[in-house]
Amino acid sequence: MTILSYFFFYTYIGLVIIAGFWGAFINPYFDFKQLFHLDPSTLPDYSRINILSQYRFLRALELGFGLFSVMYVKYIFTKRSFNMLFLIIMGSGVMARILSLVVDGRPSNLFLFFLTYEFIGLLVIFAYRKKNIAAYAS
Repeated sequence: MTILSYFFFYTYIGLVIIAGFWGAFINPYFDFKQLFHLDPSTLPDYSRINILSQYRFLRALELGFGLFSVMYVKYIFTKRSFNMLFLIIMGSGVMARILSLVVDGRPSNLFLFFLTYEFIGLLVIFAYRKKNIAAYAS
């Protein structure tokens, strides 16, 4: 269970860091075209500027969560409070994807893959927590 937990942790966090950095600071236009089939340059200036500003902000938060997780990986896997915070943040993302699926409709297969992968990772890391992190270890 330990190897599997670390595998899901590092693959998930690795993608969070890469996607966060890329989308916030390198090329959000690429993300919009590849992920959403939307060319932001076709939007009116007001809409384009605001949606890109918000997207960059959210991707920067994603990057920050990834960097925080890498910096505190030891605590995430040994201290209950850090582990709980990590699982709450990761679980919030999973819940947001599920809510979107119910309220907004079925996303592309890529986003369904992300949802499935993140949910499995959440369960695996939670199972590791239940087995290896004592309540008093906080």
